[in-house]
Amino acid sequence: MTAGRPVVGALVVDGLGRVFVQRRSPDRRLFPGCWDVVGGHVEDGERPLAALRREIEEETGWRLRRVLGLLSVRDWEADGLTHTEHDYLVEVDGDLAAPRLEPGKHTRGAWLGPGDLGLLDENLRLSGPFVPDLVRAAHTWLDRHRTPGPARTGSGAPP
Repeated sequence: MTAGRPVVGALVVDGLGRVFVQRRSPDRRLFPGCWDVVGGHVEDGERPLAALRREIEEETGWRLRRVLGLLSVRDWEADGLTHTEHDYLVEVDGDLAAPRLEPGKHTRGAWLGPGDLGLLDENLRLSGPFVPDLVRAAHTWLDRHRTPGPARTGSGAPP
């Protein structure tokens, strides 16, 4: 296999410990209609964190506030290329109740708590366990790193 461009993914978390996912449009060439995380390819000459920032803004209208951690580095294959994907757990600024989904690329967004992962089972046959595994890893990371106490519900947090 030939190496493809690097890929970045953002597992956006809210103050309630939920992770944002979005459904790819049904006419997308790769993984049509499947649930996915925010992200995409790193452009030539672009640093991965700059790509992460750009992809978050392009796909949701939100702005990267901070990276909480690197969750995963995985290779996946498509179109005869091997892509290396770096997935980060992140917090963002913006109206979390109203993401501005990128027209033509995504049709719906959803916030998933640990008990909501069944939604991701819809397309396992087509997409495999990659996204569900990432969302589980995000919840595990949050469980290990968050201090106990009431959930944060700062400005812009969804109900």
